[in-house]
Amino acid sequence: MPLKHPSTRSSRAEEVAIAPVFSLEGHRLPRHELPADELPPEVAYQIIHDELMLDGNARLNLATFVSTWMEPQVERLMAECFDKNMIDKDEYPQTADLEVRCVNILSRLWHAPNPDVVTGCSTTGSSEAAMLGGLAMKRRWRARRQADGKPFDKPNLVMGINVQVCWEKLANYWDVEMRLVPMEGDRFHLSAEEAVGLCDENTIGVIAILGSTFDGSYEPVAEICAALDDLQARTGLDIPVHVDGASGAFVAPFIDEELVWDFRLPRVVSINASGHKYGLVYPGVGWIVWRDAAALPEDLIFWVNYLGDNMPTFALNFSRPGAQIVAQYYNFIRLGFAGYRNVQAYSRDVAMRLSAQIGELGPFELLTKGDELPVFAFTVKSGIDNFTVFDVSTALRERGWLVPAYTFPANRTDLAALRVVVKQGFSHDMADMLVADLERQLPRLQAQSKPVHDGTTASSFHH
Repeated sequence: MPLKHPSTRSSRAEEVAIAPVFSLEGHRLPRHELPADELPPEVAYQIIHDELMLDGNARLNLATFVSTWMEPQVERLMAECFDKNMIDKDEYPQTADLEVRCVNILSRLWHAPNPDVVTGCSTTGSSEAAMLGGLAMKRRWRARRQADGKPFDKPNLVMGINVQVCWEKLANYWDVEMRLVPMEGDRFHLSAEEAVGLCDENTIGVIAILGSTFDGSYEPVAEICAALDDLQARTGLDIPVHVDGASGAFVAPFIDEELVWDFRLPRVVSINASGHKYGLVYPGVGWIVWRDAAALPEDLIFWVNYLGDNMPTFALNFSRPGAQIVAQYYNFIRLGFAGYRNVQAYSRDVAMRLSAQIGELGPFELLTKGDELPVFAFTVKSGIDNFTVFDVSTALRERGWLVPAYTFPANRTDLAALRVVVKQGFSHDMADMLVADLERQLPRLQAQSKPVHDGTTASSFHH
Protein backbone atom coordinates (compact mmCIF):
# COMPACT_ATOMS: atom_id res chain seq x y z
CA MET A 1 0.00 0.00 0.00
CA PRO A 2 1.20 3.61 -0.55
CA LEU A 3 3.22 5.04 2.33
CA LYS A 4 2.62 8.54 3.65
CA HIS A 5 6.07 10.11 3.70
CA PRO A 6 7.44 13.67 3.87
CA SER A 7 8.70 13.29 0.30
CA THR A 8 5.20 12.46 -1.00
CA ARG A 9 3.60 15.19 -3.06
CA SER A 10 0.18 16.35 -1.86
CA SER A 11 -2.49 18.64 -3.23
CA ARG A 12 -1.66 22.34 -3.41
CA ALA A 13 -5.07 23.30 -2.09
CA GLU A 14 -5.38 22.88 1.65
CA GLU A 15 -9.17 23.04 1.56
CA VAL A 16 -12.05 21.50 -0.40
CA ALA A 17 -14.70 23.86 -1.72
CA ILE A 18 -18.29 22.62 -1.45
CA ALA A 19 -20.30 22.91 -4.68
CA PRO A 20 -23.19 25.44 -4.46
CA VAL A 21 -25.73 22.79 -5.49
CA PHE A 22 -25.82 21.72 -1.84
CA SER A 23 -26.88 25.18 -0.60
CA LEU A 24 -23.64 25.40 1.35
CA GLU A 25 -22.10 28.17 -0.72
CA GLY A 26 -18.89 29.55 0.70
CA HIS A 27 -18.22 26.56 2.90
CA ARG A 28 -14.79 24.98 2.71
CA LEU A 29 -13.39 21.83 4.29
CA PRO A 30 -9.82 21.23 5.39
CA ARG A 31 -8.12 18.49 3.35
CA HIS A 32 -5.64 17.27 5.91
CA GLU A 33 -7.41 17.59 9.25
CA LEU A 34 -10.74 16.51 10.67
CA PRO A 35 -13.56 19.03 9.98
CA ALA A 36 -15.10 20.66 13.01
CA ASP A 37 -18.69 19.88 12.02
CA GLU A 38 -20.77 17.20 10.35
CA LEU A 39 -21.84 17.12 6.69
CA PRO A 40 -25.01 15.70 5.18
CA PRO A 41 -24.21 12.23 3.73
CA GLU A 42 -25.06 13.24 0.16
CA VAL A 43 -22.60 16.16 0.40
CA ALA A 44 -19.78 13.96 1.68
CA TYR A 45 -20.53 11.42 -1.04
CA GLN A 46 -20.51 13.96 -3.85
CA ILE A 47 -17.25 15.58 -2.74
CA ILE A 48 -15.42 12.25 -2.77
CA HIS A 49 -17.21 11.00 -5.89
CA ASP A 50 -16.11 14.08 -7.82
CA GLU A 51 -12.49 13.71 -6.73
CA LEU A 52 -12.41 10.04 -7.74
CA MET A 53 -13.36 10.94 -11.31
CA LEU A 54 -9.67 11.82 -11.73
CA ASP A 55 -8.69 8.17 -11.27
CA GLY A 56 -8.04 6.14 -14.38
CA ASN A 57 -10.69 3.85 -15.84
CA ALA A 58 -9.95 0.45 -14.30
CA ARG A 59 -11.17 -1.44 -17.37
CA LEU A 60 -8.59 0.38 -19.51
CA ASN A 61 -5.79 -0.36 -17.05
CA LEU A 62 -3.58 -2.84 -18.90
CA ALA A 63 -0.82 -2.43 -16.31
CA THR A 64 -2.57 -4.21 -13.48
CA PHE A 65 -2.94 -7.94 -13.02
CA VAL A 66 -5.77 -7.29 -10.55
CA SER A 67 -9.35 -8.13 -11.50
CA THR A 68 -11.36 -5.12 -12.63
CA TRP A 69 -14.68 -6.81 -13.47
CA MET A 70 -17.03 -9.21 -11.71
CA GLU A 71 -20.62 -10.24 -12.25
CA PRO A 72 -23.33 -8.16 -10.54
CA GLN A 73 -24.57 -11.19 -8.59
CA VAL A 74 -21.25 -11.61 -6.80
CA GLU A 75 -21.01 -7.86 -6.22
CA ARG A 76 -24.32 -8.16 -4.37
CA LEU A 77 -22.96 -11.06 -2.32
CA MET A 78 -19.86 -9.06 -1.43
CA ALA A 79 -21.99 -6.13 -0.29
CA GLU A 80 -23.90 -8.49 1.99
CA CYS A 81 -20.60 -9.52 3.60
CA PHE A 82 -18.92 -6.14 4.09
CA ASP A 83 -19.45 -6.31 7.85
CA LYS A 84 -18.03 -9.83 8.32
CA ASN A 85 -14.61 -10.14 9.92
CA MET A 86 -12.84 -13.11 8.37
CA ILE A 87 -10.81 -13.83 11.48
CA ASP A 88 -13.92 -14.26 13.67
CA LYS A 89 -14.62 -17.83 12.64
CA ASP A 90 -16.79 -18.55 15.67
CA GLU A 91 -19.15 -15.68 14.84
CA TYR A 92 -19.15 -16.35 11.09
CA PRO A 93 -18.71 -20.12 10.85
CA GLN A 94 -20.20 -20.45 7.38
CA THR A 95 -17.83 -17.89 5.90
CA ALA A 96 -15.00 -19.79 7.59
CA ASP A 97 -16.28 -23.01 6.04
CA LEU A 98 -16.23 -21.40 2.59
CA GLU A 99 -12.55 -20.55 3.16
CA VAL A 100 -11.79 -24.20 3.99
CA ARG A 101 -13.67 -25.32 0.89
CA CYS A 102 -11.59 -22.96 -1.25
CA VAL A 103 -8.36 -24.36 0.21
CA ASN A 104 -9.58 -27.88 -0.51
CA ILE A 105 -10.48 -26.96 -4.08
CA LEU A 106 -7.04 -25.41 -4.66
CA SER A 107 -5.21 -28.34 -3.08
CA ARG A 108 -6.88 -30.67 -5.57
CA LEU A 109 -6.37 -28.27 -8.47
CA TRP A 110 -2.64 -28.18 -7.62
CA HIS A 111 -2.40 -31.95 -7.08
CA ALA A 112 -1.57 -32.08 -3.37
CA PRO A 113 -0.58 -35.64 -2.38
CA ASN A 114 -3.36 -35.90 0.22
CA PRO A 115 -5.83 -33.04 -0.28
CA ASP A 116 -8.04 -34.24 2.57
CA VAL A 117 -5.42 -33.23 5.16
CA VAL A 118 -3.79 -30.35 3.31
CA THR A 119 -2.73 -27.19 5.14
CA GLY A 120 -3.48 -23.74 3.73
CA CYS A 121 -5.30 -20.46 4.26
CA SER A 122 -6.49 -17.28 2.65
CA THR A 123 -4.51 -14.05 2.87
CA THR A 124 -4.92 -10.42 1.91
CA GLY A 125 -3.15 -11.16 -1.39
CA SER A 126 -0.43 -13.22 -2.96
CA SER A 127 2.26 -10.99 -1.44
CA GLU A 128 1.27 -11.96 2.09
CA ALA A 129 0.89 -15.56 0.96
CA ALA A 130 4.38 -15.55 -0.54
CA MET A 131 5.86 -14.17 2.67
CA LEU A 132 4.15 -16.88 4.71
CA GLY A 133 5.64 -19.48 2.39
CA GLY A 134 9.08 -17.92 2.77
CA LEU A 135 8.78 -17.78 6.56
CA ALA A 136 7.88 -21.45 6.70
CA MET A 137 10.94 -22.35 4.60
CA LYS A 138 13.21 -20.25 6.79
CA ARG A 139 11.85 -21.81 10.00
CA ARG A 140 12.25 -25.37 8.67
CA TRP A 141 15.82 -24.63 7.56
CA ARG A 142 16.65 -23.12 10.94
CA ALA A 143 15.26 -26.15 12.79
CA ARG A 144 17.40 -28.51 10.70
CA ARG A 145 20.52 -26.43 11.28
CA GLN A 146 19.88 -26.30 15.02
CA ALA A 147 19.32 -30.04 15.17
CA ASP A 148 22.64 -30.59 13.39
CA GLY A 149 24.47 -28.13 15.65
CA LYS A 150 25.27 -25.82 12.75
CA PRO A 151 25.06 -22.01 12.56
CA PHE A 152 21.79 -20.57 11.29
CA ASP A 153 22.54 -16.85 11.10
CA LYS A 154 23.03 -16.49 7.32
CA PRO A 155 19.94 -17.78 5.49
CA ASN A 156 19.64 -17.06 1.78
CA LEU A 157 16.91 -17.43 -0.80
CA VAL A 158 17.59 -18.01 -4.52
CA MET A 159 15.36 -16.40 -7.15
CA GLY A 160 15.40 -14.56 -10.45
CA ILE A 161 15.81 -10.81 -10.48
CA ASN A 162 12.33 -10.63 -12.03
CA VAL A 163 10.62 -11.45 -8.72
CA GLN A 164 7.83 -9.29 -7.38
CA VAL A 165 8.70 -6.78 -4.65
CA CYS A 166 7.10 -8.93 -1.92
CA TRP A 167 10.22 -11.13 -1.96
CA GLU A 168 12.43 -8.11 -1.39
CA LYS A 169 10.23 -7.25 1.59
CA LEU A 170 10.57 -10.77 2.97
CA ALA A 171 14.36 -10.60 2.68
CA ASN A 172 14.49 -7.14 4.27
CA TYR A 173 12.02 -7.71 7.09
CA TRP A 174 13.28 -11.16 8.12
CA ASP A 175 17.01 -10.85 7.42
CA VAL A 176 17.32 -13.25 4.51
CA GLU A 177 19.98 -12.73 1.85
CA MET A 178 18.46 -12.44 -1.64
CA ARG A 179 20.53 -14.31 -4.20
CA LEU A 180 19.25 -12.88 -7.44
CA VAL A 181 19.94 -14.39 -10.84
CA PRO A 182 20.21 -11.52 -13.35
CA MET A 183 18.70 -11.53 -16.83
CA GLU A 184 21.03 -12.38 -19.70
CA GLY A 185 20.39 -11.93 -23.41
CA ASP A 186 16.96 -13.27 -24.28
CA ARG A 187 16.58 -15.06 -20.93
CA PHE A 188 14.29 -12.88 -18.83
CA HIS A 189 13.73 -15.21 -15.87
CA LEU A 190 15.31 -17.88 -13.68
CA SER A 191 16.71 -21.06 -15.23
CA ALA A 192 17.67 -24.33 -13.57
CA GLU A 193 21.40 -23.94 -14.12
CA GLU A 194 21.58 -20.46 -12.61
CA ALA A 195 19.37 -21.42 -9.66
CA VAL A 196 21.52 -24.40 -8.65
CA GLY A 197 24.70 -22.39 -9.10
CA LEU A 198 23.73 -20.05 -6.26
CA CYS A 199 22.60 -22.69 -3.75
CA ASP A 200 24.60 -23.74 -0.70
CA GLU A 201 24.00 -25.10 2.80
CA ASN A 202 22.44 -21.80 3.89
CA THR A 203 19.84 -21.75 1.11
CA ILE A 204 16.38 -21.98 2.64
CA GLY A 205 14.71 -22.47 -0.74
CA VAL A 206 14.41 -21.55 -4.40
CA ILE A 207 11.55 -19.38 -5.67
CA ALA A 208 10.13 -20.36 -9.05
CA ILE A 209 7.67 -17.94 -10.64
CA LEU A 210 4.77 -19.23 -12.67
CA GLY A 211 4.22 -16.09 -14.68
CA SER A 212 6.77 -13.27 -14.57
CA THR A 213 5.38 -9.77 -14.19
CA PHE A 214 7.94 -8.48 -16.68
CA ASP A 215 6.89 -10.52 -19.70
CA GLY A 216 4.28 -13.10 -18.67
CA SER A 217 6.60 -16.09 -19.11
CA TYR A 218 6.62 -19.22 -16.95
CA GLU A 219 9.81 -20.22 -15.19
CA PRO A 220 10.76 -23.89 -15.78
CA VAL A 221 9.65 -25.27 -12.42
CA ALA A 222 10.13 -28.93 -13.34
CA GLU A 223 13.64 -28.28 -14.69
CA ILE A 224 14.57 -26.36 -11.53
CA CYS A 225 13.32 -29.22 -9.36
CA ALA A 226 15.21 -31.80 -11.44
CA ALA A 227 18.42 -29.78 -11.12
CA LEU A 228 17.94 -29.58 -7.35
CA ASP A 229 17.34 -33.35 -7.25
CA ASP A 230 20.70 -33.78 -8.97
CA LEU A 231 22.33 -31.33 -6.56
CA GLN A 232 21.03 -33.35 -3.61
CA ALA A 233 22.31 -36.59 -5.12
CA ARG A 234 25.78 -35.03 -5.54
CA THR A 235 26.07 -32.99 -2.33
CA GLY A 236 23.33 -34.03 0.07
CA LEU A 237 21.78 -30.54 0.03
CA ASP A 238 17.99 -30.87 0.19
CA ILE A 239 16.62 -27.52 -0.96
CA PRO A 240 12.85 -27.01 -1.30
CA VAL A 241 11.01 -25.04 -3.97
CA HIS A 242 8.23 -22.55 -3.40
CA VAL A 243 6.16 -21.72 -6.47
CA ASP A 244 5.05 -18.12 -6.70
CA GLY A 245 1.96 -18.74 -8.75
CA ALA A 246 0.48 -15.29 -8.13
CA SER A 247 -1.00 -15.32 -11.63
CA GLY A 248 -0.08 -18.61 -13.27
CA ALA A 249 -1.50 -20.89 -10.59
CA PHE A 250 -4.97 -19.82 -11.74
CA VAL A 251 -4.06 -20.11 -15.44
CA ALA A 252 -1.87 -23.17 -16.03
CA PRO A 253 -4.22 -25.74 -14.39
CA PHE A 254 -6.97 -24.82 -16.85
CA ILE A 255 -5.23 -24.23 -20.18
CA ASP A 256 -1.78 -25.79 -19.70
CA GLU A 257 -2.86 -29.07 -18.15
CA GLU A 258 0.18 -30.92 -19.53
CA LEU A 259 2.58 -28.56 -17.74
CA VAL A 260 3.95 -30.12 -14.54
CA TRP A 261 4.73 -27.32 -12.08
CA ASP A 262 2.81 -28.04 -8.86
CA PHE A 263 2.73 -30.62 -6.05
CA ARG A 264 3.23 -33.39 -8.59
CA LEU A 265 6.88 -32.37 -8.16
CA PRO A 266 7.94 -33.70 -4.73
CA ARG A 267 10.37 -30.82 -4.20
CA VAL A 268 7.55 -28.23 -4.32
CA VAL A 269 6.59 -27.58 -0.68
CA SER A 270 4.24 -24.63 -1.06
CA ILE A 271 2.36 -22.58 -3.63
CA ASN A 272 0.92 -19.10 -3.38
CA ALA A 273 -1.64 -17.55 -5.69
CA SER A 274 -3.62 -14.36 -5.99
CA GLY A 275 -7.37 -14.78 -5.95
CA HIS A 276 -7.69 -11.18 -7.06
CA LYS A 277 -5.66 -11.68 -10.23
CA TYR A 278 -6.54 -14.63 -12.46
CA GLY A 279 -8.63 -16.05 -9.63
CA LEU A 280 -11.03 -13.38 -10.95
CA VAL A 281 -11.93 -11.72 -7.62
CA TYR A 282 -11.79 -8.03 -6.77
CA PRO A 283 -8.82 -7.05 -4.52
CA GLY A 284 -7.74 -8.39 -2.00
CA VAL A 285 -7.52 -12.10 -1.48
CA GLY A 286 -4.62 -14.49 -1.84
CA TRP A 287 -4.01 -18.15 -1.08
CA ILE A 288 -1.17 -20.24 0.29
CA VAL A 289 -1.21 -24.05 0.29
CA TRP A 290 1.49 -26.34 1.72
CA ARG A 291 1.89 -29.86 0.34
CA ASP A 292 1.29 -31.35 3.82
CA ALA A 293 1.13 -30.34 7.48
CA ALA A 294 4.83 -31.07 7.99
CA ALA A 295 5.73 -28.30 5.53
CA LEU A 296 4.31 -25.65 7.91
CA PRO A 297 6.21 -25.65 11.23
CA GLU A 298 3.83 -25.88 14.18
CA ASP A 299 5.60 -23.06 16.03
CA LEU A 300 4.46 -20.57 13.37
CA ILE A 301 0.81 -21.24 14.11
CA PHE A 302 -0.90 -19.15 16.79
CA TRP A 303 -3.97 -20.29 18.66
CA VAL A 304 -6.37 -17.56 19.75
CA ASN A 305 -9.54 -17.91 21.79
CA TYR A 306 -10.73 -14.44 22.68
CA LEU A 307 -13.31 -14.40 19.87
CA GLY A 308 -15.17 -17.36 21.36
CA ASP A 309 -13.37 -20.44 20.07
CA ASN A 310 -9.81 -21.79 20.05
CA MET A 311 -8.70 -21.15 16.48
CA PRO A 312 -5.39 -21.63 14.64
CA THR A 313 -4.10 -18.65 12.66
CA PHE A 314 -1.02 -17.98 10.55
CA ALA A 315 -1.04 -14.53 9.00
CA LEU A 316 0.77 -11.21 9.00
CA ASN A 317 -2.41 -9.38 10.01
CA PHE A 318 -5.54 -10.24 11.96
CA SER A 319 -8.90 -8.67 11.13
CA ARG A 320 -9.87 -8.53 7.46
CA PRO A 321 -13.07 -8.66 5.40
CA GLY A 322 -14.74 -11.94 4.47
CA ALA A 323 -16.35 -10.64 1.27
CA GLN A 324 -13.47 -11.66 -0.99
CA ILE A 325 -13.53 -15.23 0.37
CA VAL A 326 -17.21 -15.44 -0.48
CA ALA A 327 -16.48 -14.03 -3.94
CA GLN A 328 -13.76 -16.62 -4.54
CA TYR A 329 -16.10 -19.46 -3.63
CA TYR A 330 -18.79 -17.93 -5.86
CA ASN A 331 -16.37 -18.05 -8.79
CA PHE A 332 -15.43 -21.64 -8.04
CA ILE A 333 -19.02 -22.92 -8.06
CA ARG A 334 -20.26 -20.48 -10.73
CA LEU A 335 -17.53 -21.24 -13.27
CA GLY A 336 -16.29 -24.70 -12.37
CA PHE A 337 -13.32 -26.11 -14.23
CA ALA A 338 -14.88 -25.59 -17.65
CA GLY A 339 -15.79 -21.97 -16.91
CA TYR A 340 -12.31 -21.05 -15.68
CA ARG A 341 -10.85 -22.77 -18.74
CA ASN A 342 -13.12 -20.75 -21.04
CA VAL A 343 -12.26 -17.45 -19.35
CA GLN A 344 -8.49 -18.02 -19.35
CA ALA A 345 -8.45 -19.46 -22.87
CA TYR A 346 -10.35 -16.42 -24.14
CA SER A 347 -7.89 -14.08 -22.43
CA ARG A 348 -4.96 -15.93 -24.01
CA ASP A 349 -6.65 -15.79 -27.42
CA VAL A 350 -7.12 -12.03 -27.06
CA ALA A 351 -3.52 -11.57 -25.91
CA MET A 352 -2.01 -13.59 -28.76
CA ARG A 353 -4.14 -11.91 -31.43
CA LEU A 354 -3.41 -8.46 -29.99
CA SER A 355 0.35 -9.09 -29.78
CA ALA A 356 0.37 -10.30 -33.41
CA GLN A 357 -1.47 -7.14 -34.52
CA ILE A 358 0.98 -4.91 -32.67
CA GLY A 359 3.89 -6.83 -34.18
CA GLU A 360 2.47 -6.19 -37.65
CA LEU A 361 2.36 -2.41 -37.15
CA GLY A 362 6.05 -2.14 -38.04
CA PRO A 363 7.92 -0.18 -35.37
CA PHE A 364 7.57 -2.77 -32.60
CA GLU A 365 9.32 -6.01 -31.70
CA LEU A 366 7.59 -8.61 -29.55
CA LEU A 367 9.51 -9.97 -26.56
CA THR A 368 6.71 -12.40 -25.68
CA LYS A 369 3.37 -13.06 -27.34
CA GLY A 370 0.97 -14.00 -24.54
CA ASP A 371 1.11 -17.77 -25.03
CA GLU A 372 1.80 -18.52 -21.34
CA LEU A 373 0.17 -15.94 -19.10
CA PRO A 374 -2.18 -13.87 -21.30
CA VAL A 375 0.43 -11.14 -20.95
CA PHE A 376 3.01 -9.92 -23.41
CA ALA A 377 5.82 -7.39 -23.65
CA PHE A 378 7.07 -5.49 -26.67
CA THR A 379 9.67 -2.86 -27.40
CA VAL A 380 10.59 -0.34 -30.09
CA LYS A 381 12.71 -1.89 -32.81
CA SER A 382 16.43 -1.29 -32.87
CA GLY A 383 17.32 1.67 -35.07
CA ILE A 384 14.27 3.75 -34.12
CA ASP A 385 15.71 6.62 -32.12
CA ASN A 386 13.12 9.39 -32.39
CA PHE A 387 10.60 7.94 -29.93
CA THR A 388 10.69 5.53 -27.01
CA VAL A 389 8.36 3.09 -25.29
CA PHE A 390 7.81 5.84 -22.73
CA ASP A 391 6.55 8.14 -25.50
CA VAL A 392 4.18 5.39 -26.64
CA SER A 393 2.86 4.86 -23.11
CA THR A 394 2.28 8.60 -22.65
CA ALA A 395 0.52 8.88 -26.02
CA LEU A 396 -1.88 6.05 -25.19
CA ARG A 397 -2.79 7.76 -21.92
CA GLU A 398 -4.43 10.51 -23.97
CA ARG A 399 -7.16 8.01 -24.81
CA GLY A 400 -7.33 6.61 -21.28
CA TRP A 401 -5.20 3.49 -21.82
CA LEU A 402 -2.76 2.64 -19.06
CA VAL A 403 0.00 0.64 -20.76
CA PRO A 404 3.12 0.63 -18.59
CA ALA A 405 6.60 1.26 -19.94
CA TYR A 406 9.58 0.21 -17.85
CA THR A 407 13.24 -0.71 -17.97
CA PHE A 408 14.29 -4.29 -17.34
CA PRO A 409 16.61 -5.06 -14.40
CA ALA A 410 20.23 -6.25 -14.44
CA ASN A 411 21.76 -7.37 -16.73
CA ARG A 412 19.26 -6.02 -19.28
CA THR A 413 18.90 -2.44 -18.12
CA ASP A 414 19.51 -1.53 -21.75
CA LEU A 415 16.05 -2.88 -22.60
CA ALA A 416 12.88 -0.86 -22.10
CA ALA A 417 9.50 -2.36 -22.92
CA LEU A 418 5.74 -1.95 -22.82
CA ARG A 419 3.55 -4.64 -21.28
CA VAL A 420 -0.09 -5.56 -21.82
CA VAL A 421 -2.02 -7.63 -19.28
CA VAL A 422 -5.16 -9.23 -20.71
CA LYS A 423 -7.73 -10.48 -18.22
CA GLN A 424 -11.44 -11.06 -17.80
CA GLY A 425 -13.36 -8.04 -19.05
CA PHE A 426 -10.88 -7.17 -21.82
CA SER A 427 -12.44 -8.30 -25.09
CA HIS A 428 -11.35 -8.63 -28.72
CA ASP A 429 -13.35 -5.47 -29.39
CA MET A 430 -11.41 -3.53 -26.76
CA ALA A 431 -8.17 -4.93 -28.17
CA ASP A 432 -9.16 -3.65 -31.61
CA MET A 433 -9.77 -0.20 -30.13
CA LEU A 434 -6.32 -0.26 -28.51
CA VAL A 435 -4.68 -1.12 -31.83
CA ALA A 436 -6.65 1.63 -33.57
CA ASP A 437 -5.53 4.17 -30.99
CA LEU A 438 -1.94 3.00 -31.30
CA GLU A 439 -2.12 3.36 -35.08
CA ARG A 440 -3.61 6.82 -34.65
CA GLN A 441 -0.68 7.93 -32.48
CA LEU A 442 2.12 6.44 -34.60
CA PRO A 443 2.33 9.19 -37.28
CA ARG A 444 2.85 11.82 -34.59
CA LEU A 445 5.44 9.70 -32.78
CA GLN A 446 7.28 8.92 -36.01
CA ALA A 447 7.34 12.63 -36.88
CA GLN A 448 9.23 13.50 -33.69
CA SER A 449 12.83 14.55 -34.19
CA LYS A 450 13.85 13.01 -30.88
CA PRO A 451 12.30 11.25 -27.88
CA VAL A 452 10.23 13.35 -25.52
CA HIS A 453 10.04 10.92 -22.58
CA ASP A 454 12.39 8.46 -20.99
CA GLY A 455 12.32 6.43 -17.80
CA THR A 456 12.92 9.53 -15.66
CA THR A 457 10.26 11.79 -17.18
CA ALA A 458 7.42 9.42 -18.03
CA SER A 459 4.63 8.51 -15.62
CA SER A 460 6.01 6.18 -12.99
CA PHE A 461 5.39 2.46 -12.96
CA HIS A 462 6.68 -0.14 -10.54
CA HIS A 463 6.40 -3.92 -10.50
